[in-house]
Amino acid sequence: MALTRRQKEVMDFLSGFIQQHGYSPSYDEIAKGLSLASLATVHKHIQALEAKQYLRRSYNHSRSLEISDRYFAEERARKPEIGQSTIPLLGRIAAGKPVEAIQNPETLEFSEFVANGSTFALQVRGDSMIDDHICSGDFVLVEKTDSIKNGDIVVALVDGTEATLKRFYNEPDGRVRLQPANSSMSPIFVNPGHLQIQGRVLAVMRKY
Repeated sequence: MALTRRQKEVMDFLSGFIQQHGYSPSYDEIAKGLSLASLATVHKHIQALEAKQYLRRSYNHSRSLEISDRYFAEERARKPEIGQSTIPLLGRIAAGKPVEAIQNPETLEFSEFVANGSTFALQVRGDSMIDDHICSGDFVLVEKTDSIKNGDIVVALVDGTEATLKRFYNEPDGRVRLQPANSSMSPIFVNPGHLQIQGRVLAVMRKY
């Protein structure tokens, strides 16, 4: 039997509480967390969830609730797995001269960005990469990697304290040039021994 809306709220609260604290909440904490009128209402929900095999409990213990595998399996099925996220690509839209809008049976696949644990996100602060259309407030998806080539946009840590987003170039004199994409700013020249590359930018995301 499927969960009711209120039962789903109870299960989500229990899952979040256990994840945060490492133990299950008491009935009083459940009542307060979900603004339930009485402990009798909590007992009623717990009994119903036990009957549906979403919960297990040990009697005579105040913090004995255990979430069953059924809940987690349904949550995984309800939410797309990381590495399998796609959205429909319905066509192309003109930013200059208008073009015919045609819907195409295609999708955009994001698994190359989030398929493994080596990808992380950072929010950009400042305008040093504005000419590369990376604006303050944008999010960059970064891949942790040691494989960097000239021209890559990298997250660089200078002297172990100052992190910056710049294009990477090896100079003939052995130094590294961290090149901003802003004509009003000068490049940063760094001895490789004072530089640590945190990762390479894969994509830029902007929210409106």
